[in-house]
Amino acid sequence: MMDEHGQAGGRDSDGTDEGRREDGGSDGRVTGVPAGDTLADGSFMPAGRHQSRHWRESTITDDDLTDRGGVFFAAVEMTRMPMILTDPRQPDNPIVFANKAFLDLTGYEEREILGRNCRFLQGPHTDREHVAQLRDAVAAHQPISLEILNYKRDGTPFWNAVFIGPVSNTDGELLYFFASQLDVTKRREAQEGHRQAQKMEAVGQLTAGLAHDFNNLLQVVAGNQELLLREIEAPKSRRRLENAQAATEKASRLTRQLLAFARKTRLDPKPVDLSQAVMSFSDLLHASAGASNDIQMNLRSRLPACLVDVAHLETALLNIVVNARDAMPRGGTITLSTAKLHLNGDAAARELTPGDYVTLSVTDEGDGMSPDLIARAIEPFFTTKGVGRGTGLGLPQVHGFLQQSRGRLEIESEVGHGTTVRMILPVHEGEALPEPQSLEPSTVAGKADRAEQAQGSGEVILVVEDSDDVRALAREHLIDLGYKVVTAVDGDDALAVLERIEHKIDLLFTDLIMPGSVNGLALADEVRRRAPHVPVLLTTGYNEELARKGGPAASGADVLGKPYRRAELADRISSALRSAGNDNPRRRQSDFGAAQA
Repeated sequence: MMDEHGQAGGRDSDGTDEGRREDGGSDGRVTGVPAGDTLADGSFMPAGRHQSRHWRESTITDDDLTDRGGVFFAAVEMTRMPMILTDPRQPDNPIVFANKAFLDLTGYEEREILGRNCRFLQGPHTDREHVAQLRDAVAAHQPISLEILNYKRDGTPFWNAVFIGPVSNTDGELLYFFASQLDVTKRREAQEGHRQAQKMEAVGQLTAGLAHDFNNLLQVVAGNQELLLREIEAPKSRRRLENAQAATEKASRLTRQLLAFARKTRLDPKPVDLSQAVMSFSDLLHASAGASNDIQMNLRSRLPACLVDVAHLETALLNIVVNARDAMPRGGTITLSTAKLHLNGDAAARELTPGDYVTLSVTDEGDGMSPDLIARAIEPFFTTKGVGRGTGLGLPQVHGFLQQSRGRLEIESEVGHGTTVRMILPVHEGEALPEPQSLEPSTVAGKADRAEQAQGSGEVILVVEDSDDVRALAREHLIDLGYKVVTAVDGDDALAVLERIEHKIDLLFTDLIMPGSVNGLALADEVRRRAPHVPVLLTTGYNEELARKGGPAASGADVLGKPYRRAELADRISSALRSAGNDNPRRRQSDFGAAQA
């Protein structure tokens, strides 16, 4: 006998027939054609590999469906694999048999499906191309295997791994179509979640790399703006330069948001009571919510402390409240609530470890979001707001901050019924700190003014920076502040310079990421080995290196983020030099902020 490719059927290693109808028919046995390699598709395979031995079509000698007393009918009703038969001899190829597993899968009763075509399982998001493939296969009396989005009786969508094959009599007349099905929704969701995680990780790596380069550029722009502002007195020119400075600061905030999304920002976590922290932000939250919206607070007292960076928490909460405000253009109520949460068996599903957590939820009465919008809500630069009303970095920044804090962002929403955004943070074993105080702008300004007065006394500083422009700017700032400056273009050059000047420096000021065999961390370690008394100040526009075990947080080194202002540089240089004469070592900072999800 010849198979469908015109090849003679042979026998495989165990002696069974391959590629042809199995022997029989006259003795009343069911016969069939093995699938071979004709259904090498990407659908789910219960056996864990391509199934070549099952039949792709079958031949029967008895088509009576009323005799259901045999062992095989019992097996079909007992199996957990949903199965149906349709009759193409009747108009519209209706279902004539469905086993109990099919009823369990779809939620229908037998009386509701017998006599109906299978298309009732389709819904609004069923792929029309998949439907066409099924229709064409049935019309051609050919087997088919694919995965299609179907809908249960209550409207719940599920991914259905379907196999359909023809059943004929010994004369070749088509009698039925057999269809087996399997709910593969969890696997599809897991695969989609994995793909989404890979995509976000790739975007995060790209984003952080761009932020690093952009911060170097901003350092040059902001630094030269500061130098010019010290020289220009004409009011009109100063006004223009101040406008440029304001734009540069906005760009700097944008890069900080990008780094927060990529989980590369530096955190300074402390144990706090989440309810008290929210209360300390209340004035700012009310102002951000707008005059047409009310804020209602349902804050639980005596919450266990969570370990969190309060400044980043404030920024995250403001982002969510502003989104809630924008979702209610006609006004409404924004509800903030805190609670305890214990995760045990469901922790893995939420990508968290089992244990105790605290939650901060923000609920609005807006129009809500569709599942498609929820799925894209944490993508950077994705926004439903009009041009100029948002960058699309608010929720991505919150997501990155919470992941870096070993927590989670969750969004629940339904079109027409508002949205709840929930921040989950792990409980810290220890006492909560007193009520946190927000850092007022005036305090920051006062600190900057004091730092501007910090002047050097001829101390020698080795500046190591691979960017010519950034290195020249740092050198000019430091000389103007009263220091002597020696420069190097990378770590290898810095070690050579140190040899030449016999390690006679008072401070090493080096970039973290540099070309060559010696980066900033390795350079700092080598300088400490050669000259233990020399303090180190690191600078970076990208904190990937901070995530590594044994990095600057573990060694006690200080880090100045780019772009930095002249006042910040003066303050941190002065502080580092003072610490060199202090017998008490610097506090070893927690590596909490460098953790990667």
